[in-house]
Amino acid sequence: MKKVSLFKELFCPDCNRTYNKDEIVNMCSCGSLLFAGYDLQQGRNLKKETLERGQNNQWRYRELLPVIDPDSIISLGEGCTPLLELNKLGYDLGIKNLLLKDEGFNPTGSFKDRGASCGISRARELGIETVCMATAGNAGGAWAAYSARAGIEFHVIMPEDALLMNKNESNVRGGNTYTIEGLITDAGAVMGEMARENGWFEVSTFKEPYRVEGKKTIGFEIAQEMNWEMPDVIICPTGGGVAIIGIWKGVQEMVEIGWLSRDNKPRMVAVQSTGCAPVVRAFQEGKEDVDYWNDARTIAGGIRVPRTLGGKWLLKFIRESGGTAVAVPDSEIQEMVERTAKKEGLLLCAEGAAGLAAIPRLMEMGYLAIDERVLVLNTGSGLKNPILLTSESQFMLKSIKN
Repeated sequence: MKKVSLFKELFCPDCNRTYNKDEIVNMCSCGSLLFAGYDLQQGRNLKKETLERGQNNQWRYRELLPVIDPDSIISLGEGCTPLLELNKLGYDLGIKNLLLKDEGFNPTGSFKDRGASCGISRARELGIETVCMATAGNAGGAWAAYSARAGIEFHVIMPEDALLMNKNESNVRGGNTYTIEGLITDAGAVMGEMARENGWFEVSTFKEPYRVEGKKTIGFEIAQEMNWEMPDVIICPTGGGVAIIGIWKGVQEMVEIGWLSRDNKPRMVAVQSTGCAPVVRAFQEGKEDVDYWNDARTIAGGIRVPRTLGGKWLLKFIRESGGTAVAVPDSEIQEMVERTAKKEGLLLCAEGAAGLAAIPRLMEMGYLAIDERVLVLNTGSGLKNPILLTSESQFMLKSIKN
């Protein structure tokens, strides 16, 4: 077996306990999430230049991903998404260098493919036959797709009011799909019980160590696409917070192996809806963890997460990076979807539009400077949320009589 990964162990950032990389484990015995650890000393021998000749997907970074045997990798072509300049919108918003990392180009239309590819590949390598999760949106379709590709049985539970497209996508791709009245947290509680009763391996957000590893490749790609100079600020729509935690973990690893200089770290900004902003509230109140948000409501289903298991580390990494957290109302999210489509020709998901809608607030706060390089993460395609395409202001169709 040809070994290409520098993956060496799982470790708990809370109690510092380590686990053998071949052990099937969800979370630490202390209740904390787990991270994958690598031989970064050996990683200093990795050459950035070889990446140009690598695969045209996220597995070009396979030495820093947690799959030992390349034959275990399950890929549908995820990653290597475009980094776009938004010159016209940036001019309107007062930012000279506004960039968008468009994750809508992934195989199932969202950045969830990165975590699914990594998580399912690792499950296959460990001999896991059945995985399960709770989700409120795109993750169900992504994990169903990669499970199907791998021949792994997949079970998913979603809130009843999740988008019909998300529920149908998971079902069509072969996922055993259930719904429940309530929010993602309610779905998670039920799925946890089902996993324990049936012996399934749960892959819900932060309940396994490998999803975040796929998400960190967003940071690797940004660095590579920008000639190994990170932007000054990365704005991330935030639900569970895997993107911020993953990108920041990737930044730290790139610094350690010499791909980035120590003074070239981006400030990480979390953006939520005012209808569900537990991370923003916790950040502004100076708390170390995230409390539950009651009556969570927003058109951006991917960030309608009342509480995240990774809240402690999400807040830590935001602060460590010099970042911040802001919330925007749904009305401004909807308006930004339409504005970006008309200005730049891009149909963003509601979550990505939330990131752009936060820029005026960040400017008012004095947090952004006009000449800074600001990158917004668009987490998925707007085509996956038809609700965004129904406003009267967007479509004033004109008929022609012949």
